[in-house]
Amino acid sequence: MDAPEVRYAKSADVHIAYQVYGSGPINLVYAPGSVTHLDYRWGYPSSKRFFEALGKFARVAIFDKRGTGRSDRDTGIPTFEQNMDDIRAVMDAADFRDAVLFGMSGGVAMSILFAASYPARTRSLILYGGEAKGSWDPDYPWASTEEQWKSAFDRIERTWGTKEWEDRRVSALAPSRRGDEEFTRWLGDTSRMGGSPGAALALGKSEMAMDVRSILPAVHIPTLVIHLSEDRVCDVGEGRYIAAHVPNARLLELPGVDHLFYVDERLTDRILQEIKNFVTRTEPMWHPDRMLTTVLFTDIVGSTKRAAELGDSKWQVILERHNSMVKNEVERFTGSVVKNTGDGFLVTFDGPTRALRFAWAVTRSAKDLGIEIRAAAHTGECIFGATDVSGIAVHVASRILNEASAGQVLVSSTVRDLVYGSGISFKDQGEHELKGIEEKRRLFSVDAVN
Repeated sequence: MDAPEVRYAKSADVHIAYQVYGSGPINLVYAPGSVTHLDYRWGYPSSKRFFEALGKFARVAIFDKRGTGRSDRDTGIPTFEQNMDDIRAVMDAADFRDAVLFGMSGGVAMSILFAASYPARTRSLILYGGEAKGSWDPDYPWASTEEQWKSAFDRIERTWGTKEWEDRRVSALAPSRRGDEEFTRWLGDTSRMGGSPGAALALGKSEMAMDVRSILPAVHIPTLVIHLSEDRVCDVGEGRYIAAHVPNARLLELPGVDHLFYVDERLTDRILQEIKNFVTRTEPMWHPDRMLTTVLFTDIVGSTKRAAELGDSKWQVILERHNSMVKNEVERFTGSVVKNTGDGFLVTFDGPTRALRFAWAVTRSAKDLGIEIRAAAHTGECIFGATDVSGIAVHVASRILNEASAGQVLVSSTVRDLVYGSGISFKDQGEHELKGIEEKRRLFSVDAVN
């Protein structure tokens, strides 16, 4: 099979390079790990063999992440929201209404978020060699520490593209191929052509800040978690953690040390057979009324007092201008108004970055109307009815609003974690007891939006 033609999907203002091939009855989207290059993916026999095999039972779309390969370069640190947008753009361009989503290594977190946010478009989920959190935590001891991340970033700066760097990558990603000059050269060339040190640093910093642990229970589609017992890049404990916290997940733990499993033909055949069985025999379990959503409340501060000062007639004019302004900003940031709460709005967004940019805009625009607005946001699983939205995420966002001051945009730690790389900065407001919510929540105020 010749390498498929490279095409481009438009994700906002970024061009994402992708390829579509295969003749199977089921659509499958492969979300890559780190720095990749579509052309080089087909340049090594074992890699080519694996991707060709996928195309025998599925219609496959593969792509280069933004900033890497043949996709647009110099796009900065990617946000999780942008990663989801890129998957959706590739699916739209490939004419995939829905698809099995296969996240490889660094593509696992973005696949989890996409599946939770767009359940109607995700037929099932395959997660290989990935993690739910990028940095060490007492209750997540498998991830790299801050010192280890700093050391890795320093190594990228000093050695990217050198023989030292190539040998180290082979030792980590495919130790069984140490001393194989052809493989070492191909892996090095793939990364060198796939991205600069800056691109590798951007992806690494995004991964370091990543924490999708709270999102795992919101994935309700069939999920296959594959992990090697002696993986040197991503500890098997991380795969076990993901499988234990995704409701419909099955863990396939296999012996092996090569994170890039396709260098081992027997292991590759086993994984291919498991994937084929999973995607062809598993029935979708869509819950399109339940999905990961960013819930945002706004509220006019001191509205009763302000109305009394102005009188009903003047206050009604301001209120109508406020409502019009909020609705215009909702449309600009592609949100959805659920309802008007009297002195504010309940709005939902499919991504937290858009939600916070909306909140920042309306809190500032309100000052031109002579009023002050406060806003609060939380990201979690919501249940959508015909005219309303419900779920614990709605209650959490509502309680956070009670803690917000005039002109303040206050958010949960979940929201803060998911917008890393967006240019939005925060101030830590400490832990708060929220009425009706069992555990304390650490809250953050938006400090600046760039």
